[in-house]
Amino acid sequence: AASLAVLAAVPGVLTGCQGLIGNASSSQVRIIDVSPDAPNLDIYQSHEAIAYSLGFGTITSYVPVTPGTYNIAARSTGTAQVVSAAGETFLPSTQYTVLIGNTDPQQLTLKDQNQPAPSGQIALRFIGEAPRTGAVDIYLVPPRQTLADARPVVTNVSLGTNTGYLKAPTGTYIIVMLPAGTIPSGTAAANYAGTQVSYADGSARTVILIDQRQVSGYHLQVITADDYDPPSAS
Repeated sequence: AASLAVLAAVPGVLTGCQGLIGNASSSQVRIIDVSPDAPNLDIYQSHEAIAYSLGFGTITSYVPVTPGTYNIAARSTGTAQVVSAAGETFLPSTQYTVLIGNTDPQQLTLKDQNQPAPSGQIALRFIGEAPRTGAVDIYLVPPRQTLADARPVVTNVSLGTNTGYLKAPTGTYIIVMLPAGTIPSGTAAANYAGTQVSYADGSARTVILIDQRQVSGYHLQVITADDYDPPSAS
């Protein structure tokens, strides 16, 4: 198997196009390390190493894998110590994300969107991988609109939540997360507030909620991965 190229080594927004290589019938697989407490990881597909020394927040590029069933194992870098392992089946012409975490299940495989969202829309999927944060409501706030005027795109997102792909009008947004049930207002304290991001028409993203360890403790952050970008956005 081809080695995975690391595109991002810290939590944040992954931008640009992720071109898919290999023939059209290949599976496409990427790995994301969402465990703040694990050591750096080496990833194995059965007995073949496919990525080395992945750190928390790392998003690899997609690489082609021959369709089939494999044991995907994460080992502590440079050792034989297995942190997580699971059997995974990859289908032809399909994209997958494998999340390596430190909660049950320690490993989660997601089928990714590899087609454009409908014209005039974007597709966003939210995944809860933040065990230390309570449930949140998520808002997409356009420029020049206040949080008080916004409605949540999804509510009660917590550890283990997979919202599936949600549609929103193409545009620029700030992602804001409030404790579940909070009435939005100018004084509401956000668990997370990002920066403005412009989404290309038809694009698809996966937004993963994580706990980032800081000096003052763990804080809610997000990792954003590009699932699909229209050719015009490249």
